[in-house]
Amino acid sequence: MSHKSGFVSIVGSPNVGKSTLMNRLVGEKLSIVTSKAQTTRHRILGIVNDEDYQIVFSDTPGVVNAAYKLHENMMDYVNASLKDADVLLFITDMKENEMNHLETLEKIKSLKIPVLCLINKIDLGDQTKVVERINYWQEQLPKAIICPISALHEFNLEKVWDRILEFVPESPAYYDKDELSDRPMRFFVSEIVREKIFMHCEKEVPYSCQVEIEEYIEEPNLTRIRVLIIVERDSQKGIVIGKGGEMLKKIGREARIEIEKFIDQKVFMETFVKVDKDWRSTANKLKKYGY
Repeated sequence: MSHKSGFVSIVGSPNVGKSTLMNRLVGEKLSIVTSKAQTTRHRILGIVNDEDYQIVFSDTPGVVNAAYKLHENMMDYVNASLKDADVLLFITDMKENEMNHLETLEKIKSLKIPVLCLINKIDLGDQTKVVERINYWQEQLPKAIICPISALHEFNLEKVWDRILEFVPESPAYYDKDELSDRPMRFFVSEIVREKIFMHCEKEVPYSCQVEIEEYIEEPNLTRIRVLIIVERDSQKGIVIGKGGEMLKKIGREARIEIEKFIDQKVFMETFVKVDKDWRSTANKLKKYGY
């Protein structure tokens, strides 16, 4: 039997469940997931390997109208994923009546590759609403295959897998078969910390935070990590640290526990906060932070 390999991009509006879908398809938590929109900032690859295939999933930031230079960079990841995909998973949900970024929708309509339109969170609606959404998206994307799913509850994901394996081309593997992602461990550690900031900090604060791993030292029985949380304002620094340092302790404690599970080793972690004014709007600062 011939070997298949392909790139499968996951694209959609913020907070429709793209990261949850990729984590379920890959079988590992690679993308952070919160109830807040625009949690994902980077393009994250998750690699699924089998004897007969290698599927490279690409989780992308939610499609947005740019308000910061950071948003422009995030949209660059989305546009790149549309260009190099062998299969596109366009994900929407029961609450999204129409896509807010018409330019991206037009690009999806013009694609020559197979497009699966996945209507997520169908557990939150009744049968009438599901049928209404199916009819709407079939009209918007007449060449797409429409599939109602629940990524959280893994409903209909087997059908999605069958379609992916049907459409990806015959090809040798692009990555070593033991790789799970193209990202280094430091990246996933920083994302876990950022997830905890999103969970515990309100309003603009989590969107203003960048997490850098200044030190990552693996010892035989312990990994030492030094984390720097960057914010844009002194007031945001005070919020992240919290009264008596309690917020920073909570973020660090919860992140450390999850990192220990992720790397399967004991972790000693130090966490600090620094102000870097307007980093989201400054091109050279964005480049420094990997955007």
